[in-house]
Amino acid sequence: MTDSARKRDYWGRNLKYVGALLTIWWTVSFGFGILFVEQLNTIRIGGFQLGFWFAQQGSIYVFVILIFVYVKLMNRLDHEFDVDETEKNR
Repeated sequence: MTDSARKRDYWGRNLKYVGALLTIWWTVSFGFGILFVEQLNTIRIGGFQLGFWFAQQGSIYVFVILIFVYVKLMNRLDHEFDVDETEKNR
């Protein structure tokens, strides 16, 4: 595989990861917090309505988790394409 093809493949996979993670984030923050809030508010967790919880706290928790997922995915992708930050690449 040529160098430019490897770069395109690497960037394409990165964009797929970003797209998937942003879709999850949008679903949780906008979907659960705004669009489906009435249906989720019928469920209570710790005395709070689930739709309210997602709008106030759940989307933030999911966002932080998605940051760690992205780091793990990118470390794996970097290693696969041999661009990881190891001693041999410095």
